[in-house]
Amino acid sequence: MSVTDYESVIGLEVHVELKTPQKLFCGCSTTFGAPPNTQVCPVCLAMPGTLPLLNRECVEFAVRAGLALHCDIAPFSRFDRKNYFYPDLPKAYQVTQNFAPICTGGYVDVATEDGMRRIRINHIHLEEDAGKLIHHEDHSLVDCNRCGVPLIEIVTEPDIRSGEEAIAFLRKLRAIVRYTDVSDGKMNEGSLRCDVNLSVRKKGETLFGQRVEMKNINSFNFVARAIESEFKRQVTLIEEGGTIVQETRRFDEKTGQTSALRKKESAADYRYFPDPDLGEVVVDSEMIARIQSSMPRLSDERKAMYKDAYDLSDYEAERLTADKDLSDFFEAAVKETAHPKTLVSLILTDLSPLFGEDETEAPLSPETLGALADLLGNDVINSNTGRKVLKVLLENDQDPVAYVEDNHLTQINDSKVLQPIVDDAVRSNPRAVNDYLRGRTPAMRALMGYIMKKTQGRANPILAEDMLKAAIAEKDPS
Repeated sequence: MSVTDYESVIGLEVHVELKTPQKLFCGCSTTFGAPPNTQVCPVCLAMPGTLPLLNRECVEFAVRAGLALHCDIAPFSRFDRKNYFYPDLPKAYQVTQNFAPICTGGYVDVATEDGMRRIRINHIHLEEDAGKLIHHEDHSLVDCNRCGVPLIEIVTEPDIRSGEEAIAFLRKLRAIVRYTDVSDGKMNEGSLRCDVNLSVRKKGETLFGQRVEMKNINSFNFVARAIESEFKRQVTLIEEGGTIVQETRRFDEKTGQTSALRKKESAADYRYFPDPDLGEVVVDSEMIARIQSSMPRLSDERKAMYKDAYDLSDYEAERLTADKDLSDFFEAAVKETAHPKTLVSLILTDLSPLFGEDETEAPLSPETLGALADLLGNDVINSNTGRKVLKVLLENDQDPVAYVEDNHLTQINDSKVLQPIVDDAVRSNPRAVNDYLRGRTPAMRALMGYIMKKTQGRANPILAEDMLKAAIAEKDPS
């Protein structure tokens, strides 16, 4: 039996750092990158006699995320203490929501190679983050700036079956939290982190296997690699007659392998109990209605609008809306051009890779790209020249119309100008002409290359190719 006889059963626990200026239970700043232990106070350091005060904005952000994810919002929720000792947790407990989370149910629809898949959400709960350990060769330091930073943890049902589906879910989820502006979703800064729970079973079976958890993975690429590695490890172990142990494992980015950290704790190990210093969280219908009315257009709504307004394919609309910054850029640029399809091609072919996982700044202005799309759409320049001009614009954002005029890059659309060049191409390349006449169509590329070289890439390629075919037919009418 091989790995193809097995399938993964995957559930994700996604920690999303909320984009509030203050922490969950105190007024300390949440700004990323401050010097260690400079954004702390007696409350987030758990000094004796201090009491937490719930940040209302964090509750509203959690409700906003829940609504965007089709969740039910609990009218009453509450906080609990999750007890464990770790050097970066001064309280020796974490304030979270175990028994009564703020959101339940919900789903995310994602596009995969096998079509649309619905990933169900079990619940979303509010909690505070722990601090951070900074490791050196012979010692570790504790930075408590992150203690008390507000998070929502989004827990899925075990509906995911592959690394591809996991990445599709995470990308869609990150787009949603960015569209709703509850988080910047920057994985490189820890604003979005993921725990992967994975078990394996033979295809066709319905019972779950023993799950293993992989903690705090902060890259889409690493999530996919961790799933692939752990899937193969578990299948190999089962095939060799071994037993999967419920445990927490670490994914090593360098080796691409997982390794055991500790046996997986159960809820009893954490001794959860209601936090005596915090009362119930009440979310009334008025708050929900107010937040619902202020919700922006999300990716699915934008996707439908793009398809209808600009005659885009599912694939084009999906790619444009997968990232809020890219979608915002498109909406600004499309107002600057009469050729939206040309603009879409430019964005998806040349610009979308520049909007990386955590990159938010557009590489050039929407006005510049809109003007370039018009130059291409109006046949002022051809696609080869367009790529060269775009490369210049990415290095130095400037007026593309002026650049094309100043550098004499306009396309040659006049057949009278092209005719002697076409005739010269046929006369100077008899071997390529004969090859083309024998049915070797790649020979046309050599002839077109000759014309493009003679015109410095400015010839209208469609017109030039039509003229070449006509000239060759005249040479050999048979």
